[in-house]
Amino acid sequence: MYGQHVFPQGFVFGGATAAYQVEGATHAYGKGLVAWDEHLAQQGRFSADPASDFYNRYEEDLELCERFGINGLRISIAWTRIFPTGIGEVNKEGVEFYHRLFQACRAHHVEPYVTLHHFDSPLEMYRAGDFLNRDVIDAFEAYARFCFEEYKDEVTYWFTFNEIATNALCRFIEGSWPMGEKYRIDKALQCEHNMMVAHARAVIAYKQGGYAGEIGIVHCLHIKYPYDPNSREDIIAASRDDVIKNRLLLDATFRGSYAADTREIMDYLAGLSGGKLDIRAEDIELLTKAADLNDCMGVNYYRSQFVRAYDGENDIHSNSTGDKGSSRYALKGVGEYRMREGLKTTDWDWIIYPEGLYDLLMHIKLAYPNYKKLYITENGMGYKDTFENGIIDDEPRIDYIRQHLDWTLRAVEGGVNVMGYFVWSLQDQFSWTNGYNKRYGLFYVDFETQERYPKASAYWFEQLSRTGHLL
Repeated sequence: MYGQHVFPQGFVFGGATAAYQVEGATHAYGKGLVAWDEHLAQQGRFSADPASDFYNRYEEDLELCERFGINGLRISIAWTRIFPTGIGEVNKEGVEFYHRLFQACRAHHVEPYVTLHHFDSPLEMYRAGDFLNRDVIDAFEAYARFCFEEYKDEVTYWFTFNEIATNALCRFIEGSWPMGEKYRIDKALQCEHNMMVAHARAVIAYKQGGYAGEIGIVHCLHIKYPYDPNSREDIIAASRDDVIKNRLLLDATFRGSYAADTREIMDYLAGLSGGKLDIRAEDIELLTKAADLNDCMGVNYYRSQFVRAYDGENDIHSNSTGDKGSSRYALKGVGEYRMREGLKTTDWDWIIYPEGLYDLLMHIKLAYPNYKKLYITENGMGYKDTFENGIIDDEPRIDYIRQHLDWTLRAVEGGVNVMGYFVWSLQDQFSWTNGYNKRYGLFYVDFETQERYPKASAYWFEQLSRTGHLL
């Protein structure tokens, strides 16, 4: 039975989107190519065009936000809509699109929370190694500086990157993303580090520019529990996996350097793939300088994992179809994921464990006391929604969100400064390797007609946002 909780004054009740997943118009209005364009065309399974047609229908979606009490919206800028090749000539049509979008947000009383990079590096930069190539760090800083100045009168809240770990892991460990490689832990860790350096440079540039807003980063974080808490081997396995998915990023964000045990595990993990990390003194100087300049951090949380020691052969298979029970994750020398009895999962095998969000938030508060403010920037449930007689009854999604908000409030009551919650996602969207059958939205999208329909969860979320009370 849930108690009645009240959210802090000024708490943001938001929805979340990402440019490539909602905008459509992937080859129109001067936009340059990204790696996903080539990858999806080669696969021939899905297209991100028109996705949710947000490029043409953002007014309609913002009207829904206003109607349903959604007062914050995560939006990402498509890098190649501004710089079609990542550098050089500016696409004025793309620049003006985002001016119109941000102005429309204001007109509908929706605060835009803007991310500069959400998995969509320019194609040519991707081919050149993406953030493994340090020239891309330079290009990203130049792109960030342009956006900060161009939209200084319309955007108050900035995030540099969305989910650095996901970007690195899906490309270099799972191998399921464009130009992917498998089991290259060294490349994944190097990519994470380099992207954190790019983040630091953008944060420093923002502060040097004297802009009046706030800037931070969004990390997707998972608590890693030893499968057997009494097993030394499982504790070690969970710690190694934690460094890959969490600790490297949190250390770089808030410490500005890597703790001795973090770095020791990083070097060990890189060695598993026969590699060696390139972490330079000037990198640490930048990270250290930026560490206390972060105004906030976004936490994307969907699941936790229970990790068991594993030294067999690598065996990873990501469930991208919703065929329940088809996922496998076993990384040699690191660990394997196991289910604990009694826990539920989504159709995509993601463990539903809201207590993990509480543990995560409390850990950040205790381990990184220089953090300033947190947002839950993504949380939601991928579900095979059914549309019957004009009604989309998604009670499992409501229950999922309610449970996670309940544990969020417990963390707030425990002293964690959380000031917003953004449902992933605002509307049904294109979902990368999952295509369109994995729906997250508060609003159902008929992808044939592009009509929007509020789900039961939208009406529930509206009541929550209007009252600030979780029942």
